[in-house]
Amino acid sequence: MISCERGRCTVQGPLTMANVTGVLEESARLFEGNEILVDLQGVTEVDSAAVSLLLEWRRQALASKRRIEFVNLPSNLKSLADLYGVSDLLGAS
Repeated sequence: MISCERGRCTVQGPLTMANVTGVLEESARLFEGNEILVDLQGVTEVDSAAVSLLLEWRRQALASKRRIEFVNLPSNLKSLADLYGVSDLLGAS
């Protein structure tokens, strides 16, 4: 689901209520370093849990004084971020 190399992490497959807890647990083991770039181009399906996951990753990064950036957000994820008014927090604008 997540693969990381030198601070660049790629997410593949769905990010939904069905699997978001597992993805969060997996990220805790894989996200390393002071700067993390999360590429979401390979995300195939999202629901509101995907937005919550990205916000949680952002919260954890801020709490540990790390920088996290999200790139290649799928259009359906951008739409949900707009709907919830969090596009600026996710860099989804």
